[in-house]
Amino acid sequence: MNNITMTLQADHLILEALKEDISSEDVSTNAVMREAVPGEVDLICKQDGVIAGLEVFRRVFELLDGKTETEFYCKDGDTVKSGQLMGRVRGDIRVLLSGERTALNYLQRMSGIATYTRSVAELLKGTKTKLLDTRKTTPNMRIFEKYAVRVGGGYNHRYNLSDGVLLKDNHIGAAGGVAQAVKMAREYAPFVRRIEVEVENLDMVREAVEAGADIIMLDNMSGEEMKEAVRIIGGRAQIECSGNVTRENIARLTELGVDYISSGALTHSAPILDISMKHLHSI
Repeated sequence: MNNITMTLQADHLILEALKEDISSEDVSTNAVMREAVPGEVDLICKQDGVIAGLEVFRRVFELLDGKTETEFYCKDGDTVKSGQLMGRVRGDIRVLLSGERTALNYLQRMSGIATYTRSVAELLKGTKTKLLDTRKTTPNMRIFEKYAVRVGGGYNHRYNLSDGVLLKDNHIGAAGGVAQAVKMAREYAPFVRRIEVEVENLDMVREAVEAGADIIMLDNMSGEEMKEAVRIIGGRAQIECSGNVTRENIARLTELGVDYISSGALTHSAPILDISMKHLHSI
């Protein structure tokens, strides 16, 4: 994340996370540290994985005290090993203690997503298919989680509801059918917007093609249905496969030759990467 993104879109979220953890004061820290004492603490990885969120980690401490200094020995996207010293944070010991949990929560969560995404993306190497995330993100964590997907080698689907047209089953039901939904979207949406339609059976695939959908999402279809859908579409639209896609079952989709595979599991099911701050001492 660059400084502009951090300032405009992330800082207020980080501040809310800090306020959640410190409603009035950090009683434990204030009990043992009555005044400012300069200190240093190590950032140590306790599990092999892919690191993501270092600048967010840094920013937590900077928002508590702009004089805090963080030095990293790796960068986002690097593979890290258990026991690796990844950086050091220097500043008022009270700040290091009070910001520790929030900073680690971000770094562990984002690194876990990057690690899981990397493991899934590796399974698509050698194919034309791109791995996409979804909007199945933790509330108020989307900007961080979608960034972590990119760090792990995945791609972002639309960021939010304002970002693109995706006509799902309930949109289609509300409009009265696939053709009508696509027609209404063409009339309403800016011409620069592509129109994606979610389909659940081969009849809907045919309707979406005839209606001129730009992208057709094959949702929770069987392997045979997806193969037939690809044949029916015949290059007239881009194809996305979706529906309970995980690292364990993505292999069934890799030979279809589709443009995209989307997986909510990248953000909602990735375990955290174990990371700690250790060896705090005064300097």
